[in-house]
Amino acid sequence: MIRLLDKKVLLLIATLMMLSVVVSQATHIRAGEIVARRISSSTLTYRFSVIGYTDTGSTVLFGSGDIDFGDGVNVNLGENAESNQTILLGDEVAYNVFTITHTFQGNGRYVVRYNEQNRNAGVVNMSNSVDTPFYIETEISIDPIFGINNTPVFLVPPIDKGAEGATFLHNPGAYDSDGDSLSYHLKIPQQFFDREVNGYKEPNDPSFYTNYLEGNQERDGPPTFSIDSINGDLTWDAPGLMGEYNVAFEVREWRKLDDQWFNIGSVTRDMQIIIEETDNNPPEIIQPMEICVEAGETIEEIIIATDPDGDPLTLEVFGGPLQSFINPATFSPDPPTVQPTPAQIAFRWETTCDHIRERPYEVQIKAKDEPPLGTRLVDFKTWLIRVVAPAPTGLVTNKLSGRRVELNWDMYTCGNADKIEIWRRVDSFDIVAEDCVVGMPANAGYELIDVVNNSNLAGQQVTNYIDDNEGTGLAPGANYCYRIVAQFPAPAGGESYVSEEACAQIGVEAPVVLNVDVLQTSEANGEIYVRWEEPFDLDPVLFPGPYTYDVVRYEGLSGLANGDTVALGITNREFTDTGLNTDQLPYHYLIHAYQNDGSYIDSSFPASSVRLKATTDVKSIMIEWEALVPWSNVMDSLPYHRVWRDNVDDFFPDQLMLIDSVEVTVDGFRYIDDGSHNGVALSDETMYRYYVETKGSYGNPSLSSYDPLLNKSQILSAQPNDTIPPCTPVDFAFDDSFDCQTFLSTRGCDFDQFENLLEWNQDGASQCDNDINSYNIYFSDEDTAEELPFLANVEGTSYLHEGLSSFKGCYEITSVDRSGNESERSARICHDNCPFIKMPNVFTPNGDGVNDTFTPFWDQVLTGGSEGGSGGVSDFDNADCPRFVLAVNFTVFDRTGGVLFTYNSEDDRPAESDPGILIMWDGKNKNGRMLESGVYYFSLEVTFDALDPDESVKNYKGWVNIIR
Repeated sequence: MIRLLDKKVLLLIATLMMLSVVVSQATHIRAGEIVARRISSSTLTYRFSVIGYTDTGSTVLFGSGDIDFGDGVNVNLGENAESNQTILLGDEVAYNVFTITHTFQGNGRYVVRYNEQNRNAGVVNMSNSVDTPFYIETEISIDPIFGINNTPVFLVPPIDKGAEGATFLHNPGAYDSDGDSLSYHLKIPQQFFDREVNGYKEPNDPSFYTNYLEGNQERDGPPTFSIDSINGDLTWDAPGLMGEYNVAFEVREWRKLDDQWFNIGSVTRDMQIIIEETDNNPPEIIQPMEICVEAGETIEEIIIATDPDGDPLTLEVFGGPLQSFINPATFSPDPPTVQPTPAQIAFRWETTCDHIRERPYEVQIKAKDEPPLGTRLVDFKTWLIRVVAPAPTGLVTNKLSGRRVELNWDMYTCGNADKIEIWRRVDSFDIVAEDCVVGMPANAGYELIDVVNNSNLAGQQVTNYIDDNEGTGLAPGANYCYRIVAQFPAPAGGESYVSEEACAQIGVEAPVVLNVDVLQTSEANGEIYVRWEEPFDLDPVLFPGPYTYDVVRYEGLSGLANGDTVALGITNREFTDTGLNTDQLPYHYLIHAYQNDGSYIDSSFPASSVRLKATTDVKSIMIEWEALVPWSNVMDSLPYHRVWRDNVDDFFPDQLMLIDSVEVTVDGFRYIDDGSHNGVALSDETMYRYYVETKGSYGNPSLSSYDPLLNKSQILSAQPNDTIPPCTPVDFAFDDSFDCQTFLSTRGCDFDQFENLLEWNQDGASQCDNDINSYNIYFSDEDTAEELPFLANVEGTSYLHEGLSSFKGCYEITSVDRSGNESERSARICHDNCPFIKMPNVFTPNGDGVNDTFTPFWDQVLTGGSEGGSGGVSDFDNADCPRFVLAVNFTVFDRTGGVLFTYNSEDDRPAESDPGILIMWDGKNKNGRMLESGVYYFSLEVTFDALDPDESVKNYKGWVNIIR
């Protein structure tokens, strides 16, 4: 069972605020928060501490409010608490804590709320604080995906004093024992759930200042009030009016899962700031430097603070290192005492593996002066300490048969590590671990090939691994080098320094590809030069030469499907492949080797050409390249890849010239061309061409005569972006040959496949750029005053909008250029439906199955009580079909005006899915009795699906003759 608030924290708060006595009463509420700790791993049981800081000038007891656990359970805190404690802190402040346990019945997110009457009187930045309820809340997330979670706790009391005109600083000293990341966000104090206090004003509201525009400490700008979202520093530069202010902030917890951050809870603290008039100047803490240590090292630091007025000081520290359950940090003097200036405190922490975590620890340092008269002022500083894991040791390699390598290493020093990362690259690469740079450095050419458990199911540490390259074996001729990194479990996380390197060289017992070099870039006449070395480590007695080779080509960077054999049985160890589309495609190659009698020996590892791509920006072009090859293109000794470009020499603009080199161990396979190599800015009117040349090696001394392996990419064209939007398209219109009524006259009554054809032209005016890349279409089926939403991005100058429920809708269009600049929208064009309904004037409800019901004209014989039919009506004119009818309201009258029958499709339709617009009147009155043969009158109100409001509702009157 884990305690919610460490006894040391209580002792620290008590001594910090000049503990006087423990009493049983408290008073009106100044500040507070709710913190929670999971106390069971088998049940969803939490211990909540409801903390209130109260005004000792009143005899009102704290704890009389209700706590709502967010799951339907709401109880009185004082009547149901396990325990409570009140401590007088001095300065008319008391600390109160009530603990209560609650078990949730299932997973979920719960907002735990506490509400009590009332706040203390006299808070200046809200209305009538003495009659305003106090409200705080904490959100917890119970989800097995994230594991057990505890809320952060606050180690620094939430009541501090400041001076008029002097910058006020505060830090809550939030500490999360789980190592979750925290963020800080201001919010308005509340009086109930979802209800802010009345009349709230920010502390820097103009009403609190006589000269708002000079309200900061330096008197050169308006005052500011903010909280640092990363470290929680609350800064008010500077207070203007004496009085008590209440503010609130929310501390959110974040936990990383699969490289994504999730918010798993929050705690809201409501705090009070007391501003007084004083000539006192605040103390100043000398900021300690951020420190990084390897677990097992001891930190010893002298922290110093001074006071410009020479006043004595109380210097104290808070933070995670002092809360650790294993080897907590210590400080001296402890408890803090008043010291003459300069005051100092000795901090000491013997770190262990249990202290390793990804985030740095935060140590909050607080200095408070003790002037002979007047307000005591404070200074806060946050000191960051990071504890990292030592590197694994003893890594060695052992070559196995089948082109496999076995790795072995020492048992790892820190048994709380849960994973070991296995990293591999071709060719040796020196890494000098920098202070606090843990894990595998970027751009070192290593690939993470596996992550294994640090311990097996029996609890024994794992110290070996076999690399078989996922069953395919390792590449012949390559010198494989390995390093390992220890990984620590979430939520604290963390990685170790990288281990020393261990290498194993694979024999040249199969062809070894040396070059896949693009010689010519073209859509149809591209050329790639392929070269390889023979398998010279084979026993010539068992595998007699001379050898012959097949060259197999594949499209793309990888994959061994649908290969083309482009050379068969050749004896040369080089081949130029022609007739390729190197402009648009990369290629990779496989070499098969055969001994002199034609028996198959083995094949090389596949190796691809270098593929270049570009990302354009304003006045710059970023090129990136990639190649999947069995050698390493990150050489420790020759780390530079070279970049060529045209438009360098004004006399030879088409000539590609070397413009720069890229140190790939630092920058990766990427280069940003902004013209800085020669001081000439790129023009957005110019198309530039590039290629790169890579340098690689197998790291094998027997192949070193070929080093570096030089391979070129294709030539790639790219143009910098501009910032000038294109002109709006012109002649934007619907297909002018389309007529709604004519079109529907050849479609059945149940036709529902609607579409709109849009056409336009590019504006050819001289002032318009001609670099249009595409067009954005915007659409709504209503002619709304709001901006139309995006529909589609299209190329060309026409667009068929398919899958519509009707023709109705409004459109706008913009041009989009190659840089992503968008023109202004065109004038809106709208297309309406052609609503229609036609009623007959006779029907024969005699039960013969023909014309038995009164309906709008329809092209099917209607026999049931809903829409549909049993067969087509011969010689039917589709122009008579009802079109775009949404609803009907039908009434039948006799000659005197008496209502005989009513039907409303919205109320009387036979099924939810049936709009019921066909009426299907069977000649009966509203009581279900058959009407006599004769003439009757009807009214019909029809709601149509139309843009034009004048066409949306139509009223018709007519007569119908019933013949039996």
